[in-house]
Parts: sequence; structure tokens; C-alpha cells
Amino acid sequence: QVQLVESGGGLVQAGGSLTLSCAAASAAGRTFSSYAMAWFRQAPKKGREFVATISWRGGSTLYADSVKGRFTISRDNAQNTVYLQMNSLKPEDTAVYYCGADSVATMDEADYRYWGQGTQVTVSS
Repeated sequence: QVQLVESGGGLVQAGGSLTLSCAAASAAGRTFSSYAMAWFRQAPKKGREFVATISWRGGSTLYADSVKGRFTISRDNAQNTVYLQMNSLKPEDTAVYYCGADSVATMDEADYRYWGQGTQVTVSS
């Protein structure tokens, strides 16, 4: 069991940057560093879509084609936090961003059992 809390969302102009954070609190017996972490997003009237994922050690990352080269996922296991650095933001990046956690870093939201409540990112044109 792990509890996730996202922060860092907000309103930004197109071309701007934001950094999202996801702080994790694990139940005893399993540490944050044992979880793969991911970011997904959900725009209005759309399903949740994959953004990026990072393996439990941080040595492996995957990105959606739509954010590749603009977004960077990273983690600090000492701080129990995963980050999403978002640069060159576009209006189509507007969505609620969620972090997820589970054992394996995949692009499928069904593989993640634990989710935060989300943080809103709005990019104005």
C-alpha cells in the first residue's frame, strides 16, 4: 500500500514550464524505492493517457510520443518523490495529471494499483 499526493500544477502560458511532484508514503514493509512510478493525464472528455514512467531504480524511462523531448521524469528515492519536468508546454497538454505506482514500469494504466488525486495543469494559448 502506498499513498500518493501530487502537487505543482497551475496555469502557464504556451511555451512555459512546470514541474510536478508526487510525494509517496508507503506502508511498513515496502519502501518507495521498490515501486515503479508513472505519470498519466486526463483531458476533459477524454480517457486517461500515459505520459511517462520510471523504473524503481530510475535507470529506465519511457515517454509518450506526444511529450518526448519536452517532458522529463525523475525520482529521488531519498525524498520518496517522483517529478515531471514539463517544458515547451502546449495547450493540448492541458489536463489533470496523476501519478501512479506499482511493481513494473509500463505504459498501461491497468498495471498501476495506486493513484494520487491528481493536479490540474492548464496551458493557455
